[in-house]
Amino acid sequence: MKKFRQCIALTLIPLLFITACGNQQDQKNNGNTLTLEAAQKAYLENVDVDYSFNLAKKMEQIRTNEALGYRTAGSQAELDTGDMLAEEMKAIGLSDVTKDEFILDGWTFEKARLTYSLSDGEPVTAELGGYQANFSSGGPKEYTLVYANQGTENDLASLDVQGKLVLIDINQSENWWINYPAYEAHLHGAAAVLAAQDGGYAEVSDEALNAQDICGPDDTPAFSISRVDADAIIADMQSRGVNEMKVTFDAESRVERDVPSYNIVGTIPGKDSDSMVLMSAHYDSYFAGFQDDNAAIALMFGIAKGIIDSGYQPEKTLVFCAMAAEEWGVVNTRYDWSTGAYNQVFRVHPEWAGKVIADINFELPALDEGDADQIRASYELKTFLEDFKGTVPEVEGVFPDGIEVIVPTYTWSDDFSMSIAGIPATVTSLRGDFSQTHYHSQFDNEDTYSEEAFLFRHNLYGMLMLEYDRCAVSPLDFKTRLEAFKETIDESVLTAEQAESLTKAADDAIALSEDAWEKVQQANKDYLSALDSGDTEKAESLLKESMELNDTVLEAFKYAQDTLVRLTWEDAPIFPHEHSANNVSALSASIEALENGDCEAPLNEYLYLVDNNWYAYDWSRDTYDYFTDYVLNQPDERLMWGAGRVWGHVDLFDVINSLQEKGEGDDFSSELEVLRSALESETAALEDQVQHELDSLEGLSALLEKMAA
Repeated sequence: MKKFRQCIALTLIPLLFITACGNQQDQKNNGNTLTLEAAQKAYLENVDVDYSFNLAKKMEQIRTNEALGYRTAGSQAELDTGDMLAEEMKAIGLSDVTKDEFILDGWTFEKARLTYSLSDGEPVTAELGGYQANFSSGGPKEYTLVYANQGTENDLASLDVQGKLVLIDINQSENWWINYPAYEAHLHGAAAVLAAQDGGYAEVSDEALNAQDICGPDDTPAFSISRVDADAIIADMQSRGVNEMKVTFDAESRVERDVPSYNIVGTIPGKDSDSMVLMSAHYDSYFAGFQDDNAAIALMFGIAKGIIDSGYQPEKTLVFCAMAAEEWGVVNTRYDWSTGAYNQVFRVHPEWAGKVIADINFELPALDEGDADQIRASYELKTFLEDFKGTVPEVEGVFPDGIEVIVPTYTWSDDFSMSIAGIPATVTSLRGDFSQTHYHSQFDNEDTYSEEAFLFRHNLYGMLMLEYDRCAVSPLDFKTRLEAFKETIDESVLTAEQAESLTKAADDAIALSEDAWEKVQQANKDYLSALDSGDTEKAESLLKESMELNDTVLEAFKYAQDTLVRLTWEDAPIFPHEHSANNVSALSASIEALENGDCEAPLNEYLYLVDNNWYAYDWSRDTYDYFTDYVLNQPDERLMWGAGRVWGHVDLFDVINSLQEKGEGDDFSSELEVLRSALESETAALEDQVQHELDSLEGLSALLEKMAA
């Protein structure tokens, strides 16, 4: 570690800490108060990545599958790991350590072993990965294994899979998620699906297994088989001119409804117990989970330890939360991940919204990918982070281009649940190939570890936590969101009146946001100046004066999340009008093409863009309806962070299937009738969405005006 610490020292000498919270000088004040710069420097001198690395490795020892790992939602391994982390929090000096209980659907994956013999007679035993479903073979049991290509409706149509294992190829990145072939096979009476990755994920090796959240019911079992084993089985079948063979399968996978798990919380108490800075990561994992998310938990603990060891006394309460059940936690919903985070801020501690000025969340933080490190953030944090990022010292050998701030938060990690609860959030973000190669496979291990990248992020996020701690007001600039909103106003889809109204409302809000941001900056600058000068009486007075401003800032953030954040059917965040605007565009183009006798363009270019209709091409009506209805017709408590975020749905299943049977010169009148009716409905929905946004911008403007007053 010596070479890294020398690098930090050399970098810090010329560095002037100029930040969104003000300018500081490196000096000690009267009493024990440090300037921000001095506090950050003391923290950097106490960073110990060896401690963090060893903690990440220690987490691998607790598992439910002896061969592969797995520390899954609600399993004994997750519970035991939570207990271990609670004790570790106490050991490093965190205070008020608690285990916050919540109820989830739990999954324990003990084993899945497939034994088969090829033509030469030699038996092969393969370890398989699992998905969250119920399956018990009751010990080794003989099954017939059937190869079904991709397991689509057409692939299964001519096969007898009743009571059999169905081997399929899958690319979950470019085609469909595991729930579709698993459910389709279930409808045909299959015992389980064995899925071999065909690109998209686990590309690091043909021996790689993969695990994802299942996004479906627990009675449609699926397992992951390596490309090596799948190819050997397929080749043997083809050599014998058959598509099935006898195998022995020994598997145990259990889903239990409504069981407890725990988020583990520790604090460094601050002078103001009602104001908090939060740091979070999740401790459940697939396989060994070194990067996802052992290293993230370890990074959080390493930062907490570094702050404690530096002797820093925070202004706010610094909260460290190891969250359970990020990978999965609720049966039969499209939104079955981020369960621990959602429960923590919506059910266990809903009062955190309004108290936490920012959350720093971690995912896969010990990787070295790309020339620049990335912070993914809520829109409103971007300006602050752009100012802050230049203060972070370089670490030799990684990220020569520094730090890039990207927005907004996505649904793929816990920070989205934080954000929609009203807590501005960031997450470590990666731009490289890891998600397609090692992610959620047994190759997510310490071979991917970069000590330099790990050190860089210890430095970055520890400094950021102290930076937040010295802000009187959550440093949110709403202009970034509003400018992003303006960029989505498409005059080729919206009417001139709609576009003009939205643009004017956004411009009015932007003008107010500029005044509001100036007010926030000044409050933070004055507060920091008082702290750095050692004038605690003035600092306390300024903090008290800024409480109403901070409350309004966080209220406005929550309001923007409630009114302006919606999701596509692919779980991507959008502004409300984008949902129907995208549909109107695709439907209009399809109608025009069909009116000109062209059915290829609608099928190949347009109709699959409408909501979830890409699934209509390959799956039965029953499967399509099932995974549509479970978004539209489930109680909010099971939809969690996705509840109410999808604006609506256009059902084009029958149109797509009928067009697939037609060609040039055929009569498209029936399809045109359906599409025109859909266009009319989506046009009306778009008008509703535009009006909703106008009302929302008016409400946000009122809050911005209050902030600027």
